[in-house]
Amino acid sequence: MNFDVDLEKIRLTAEEYYRSGDFYCSEAIVKTIKDAFSLSVSDDVIAMASGFPVGIGKAGCTCGAVSGGVIALGMVFGRTAPKDKKVDKAMKLSRELHDIFKKRHKCLCCRTLNRYMIMGSSRQMKQCIAFTGEMAQEAARIIIRDRAKQDK
Repeated sequence: MNFDVDLEKIRLTAEEYYRSGDFYCSEAIVKTIKDAFSLSVSDDVIAMASGFPVGIGKAGCTCGAVSGGVIALGMVFGRTAPKDKKVDKAMKLSRELHDIFKKRHKCLCCRTLNRYMIMGSSRQMKQCIAFTGEMAQEAARIIIRDRAKQDK
């Protein structure tokens, strides 16, 4: 795993994936984190993030950028074996990411965050691009911080 990452580059890369239309929010974050940290997981993980955009399949619920950040944290801190206590750390860090977003934006509901905006409008796209970069950067910051603690 590579820890020599540039947090600003992570933000900009995730934003560009979304802006260019290559990936939606959650997919952009997962791909960016996977590549930046050189995680040895299959690109299938990007596909696993494909159902989360626009509030989980366009349902307007939990922001896909937050979901993508949670998936990214799970790639690093999650468990693969039954009853592995690593799940506690993954959940704690996911809650931290959730709380960061909620404190800054007051809610996680895609429908509420995009209220009074036309989906696909430049205003809505600008906001969601920013959310994507923000959550990629915050997830990366958490990964760096907590892996450093773990390695001490």
